[in-house]
Amino acid sequence: MTDLAQREVALRIYPPTLGVVAQSAVLVLLGATVGLGVAGWLVGLGYSVVTWALLSRALQQPDVHQWGPADSVTFGRLILTGGVAALVADSVGGDAYRPVLIGLAALSLILDAADGQVARRTGTASRFGARFDMEADSVLAIVLSVFIATSLGWWAAAIGLFRYTFVLASWAMPWLCAPLLPRMSRKVVAASQGVVLAVVSAGLLPLEMAQVCVAVSIGTLVWSFGIDVAYLWRQSARKRLTRLNFNATELDLEIELDFVLR
Repeated sequence: MTDLAQREVALRIYPPTLGVVAQSAVLVLLGATVGLGVAGWLVGLGYSVVTWALLSRALQQPDVHQWGPADSVTFGRLILTGGVAALVADSVGGDAYRPVLIGLAALSLILDAADGQVARRTGTASRFGARFDMEADSVLAIVLSVFIATSLGWWAAAIGLFRYTFVLASWAMPWLCAPLLPRMSRKVVAASQGVVLAVVSAGLLPLEMAQVCVAVSIGTLVWSFGIDVAYLWRQSARKRLTRLNFNATELDLEIELDFVLR
């Protein structure tokens, strides 16, 4: 086996496997300190298995050739989110470990500002890393949205569902899978979503104010995703129109050629 082939095999095996070990260690630590319930253990272990399966699949893509230091930071965020998910599962069942839960979530959010900087400074930015970072953000958002929904009402869970609703919609409408141009307002909305989730989860706001903040955040997400969907629709329509014009021109040429040959 060549050195390149060995690196490819190591890339596909070591990160997911080490992730399972690290996630298990986090769960054991939580069990020994705050004491996880049955729901917490089930969700935590299930999260670990799903993460291992999805990451293993992602690393098998032909355009993924390296695991950079920024990817390790992002993976650390995912592992912390696994601990948050286990604690949220217990909180839904009645057990609350808010200080530890918020501490893990806050650390994950802080690291969110670090992995991009690490990627740029080490020159290891990649398409995989960007997608990995986005999915880590989305997973933490949906976990925290479930947590705040237990106190604000289940409508509040909508704040964490936008990304996955968009993904599900793209299965039925493939034009939604087209690449998007960078947009500063999208980054601002995503960052504000994380801040709102962290502040509301920490219980720093009165109930009514927390509900207003979540409702406003949901409104900005609707606006931001609406801009992206409208842009992708216009791009898709422009491509369809271009194909129609090309086919019409080709048909005209065939008719003229047929006329000349006759």
